[in-house]
Amino acid sequence: MPDPGVDAHIILETTGMTKEFRGFVAVDGVDLRVRAGTIHALIGPNGAGKTTCFNLLTKFLQPTRGEIKFKGRDITGLKPAEVARLGLIRSFQISAVFGHLTVLENVRIALQRARGGSFDFWRAEDVLSVFDDRARELIEDVGLSEYVETQAVLLPYGRKRALEIATTLALDPEMMLLDEPTAGMTHEDVERIVTLIKRVRAGRTILMVEHNLSVVEGLCDTITVLTRGRVLAEGDYATVSKNPEVISAYLGSDA
Repeated sequence: MPDPGVDAHIILETTGMTKEFRGFVAVDGVDLRVRAGTIHALIGPNGAGKTTCFNLLTKFLQPTRGEIKFKGRDITGLKPAEVARLGLIRSFQISAVFGHLTVLENVRIALQRARGGSFDFWRAEDVLSVFDDRARELIEDVGLSEYVETQAVLLPYGRKRALEIATTLALDPEMMLLDEPTAGMTHEDVERIVTLIKRVRAGRTILMVEHNLSVVEGLCDTITVLTRGRVLAEGDYATVSKNPEVISAYLGSDA
């Protein structure tokens, strides 16, 4: 049950979250508080512990020490599927994209969760078509209407990432965790994904791992900067981008 004393505006909170691997401390006492309805970025140079934090939050890893709460409920010991059912969904991990199915078919498969059963690959087409209208709405939301009948394997890289976001949205998450959604993209695709994230944020909380400050500028309400597994700084873009320690961590002490 949620803690009656919890701040209702905080949807995800960690206290002293720590992860050690055979003596190496990858995440070291991280205290993180994500406010509901915001876009919150977790950034830092390579090796800062960002992905390990994400794996801890989504329960792909168990912390060595510390506590994780979602909506006031202690989820520290839960499994990935259990936190997903609570509405904490990790994009690009839980979302299912099948290369030789069309964009429509991929989103429709994600929507089949509403049946409360299996994914029904073998069901008749007319049974599954009840999901088509909602699937097309989600596809339009992520800007893929012209690719409805295109096989996912044929999509450009940036468009494939948009499809993965659509399949995640099909799970109706209360909070989305996006793991480097713009990694490896061209400048044009980066701009498209940033616009998409702005579009789908309504009614949701988004926590995203990023290494690029320019991506989170103008997108995120709060930015937490990690280095060597610890929180280095936190605040809005204007605050963290001018922080001498952040500049040093990204560019070196002579920057």
